[in-house]
Amino acid sequence: MHVKDLFQLEGKVALITGGSRGLGLQMAAALGEMGCRVAITARKADELGEAKAHLEGQGIEVKTVVNDLARFERIPDLVSEVMETYGHIDILVNNAGATWGAPAEDYPDEAWHKVMNLNINAPFFLAREVGKRSMIPRRAGKIINIASIAGLKGAPAGMNTIAYNTSKAAAINFTRALASEWGRHNINVNAICPGFFPSKMSAGLLATMEQSIIAQSPLRRLGGEEDLKGAVVFLASEASRHITGQHLAVDGGSSIV
Repeated sequence: MHVKDLFQLEGKVALITGGSRGLGLQMAAALGEMGCRVAITARKADELGEAKAHLEGQGIEVKTVVNDLARFERIPDLVSEVMETYGHIDILVNNAGATWGAPAEDYPDEAWHKVMNLNINAPFFLAREVGKRSMIPRRAGKIINIASIAGLKGAPAGMNTIAYNTSKAAAINFTRALASEWGRHNINVNAICPGFFPSKMSAGLLATMEQSIIAQSPLRRLGGEEDLKGAVVFLASEASRHITGQHLAVDGGSSIV
């Protein structure tokens, strides 16, 4: 097989959660450009409509599904809707997430449960559904969990994101544990750990800490609109077929200092 062929995704079906904007939309565009038929899901119909128009403008086949992953009982319906259209799911990108800032001693119960439910419970329930109904029967699949460098260390002073950091650390070991179980089904499970990228979720933090974050990064920059695309294509393609249970930091080197 030629090296270029290892990265081709022509005809594959990719489901991306939180795919209507930000990093999810960037990854959907990358997978679509490489030939995937893309299904994106999010809570807001208007944002999904805008994302669909954006992707279709690039010649990408897109299906949108309005779904709130915090409502776990609706996850089977999400999978059913995608499979009714495409027949199966080759690639699952667990990207949707949430954060909440508060000192640990005053952290609200509601906030803790919200972050844990969306960042670790929902990805497991969705992966379980996709695995059971599509990937395991077909003995093929790629699952990519979007964790964070926040799962590799504590939070810098002033961030107060204990639930987010804890959930992303859980996502990294969830990746390892699922990979160890499902490797026998020819399913690769890996994680991407983004560093600081401009997004709706990070806007408040970057408003006060952007320059210090940049100064502490070896590459002296934030993540940009193109910086996750190569990583997600690599992990979704045959180029990574002998890699599973791993996490890849895409962070300008900030996790090594």
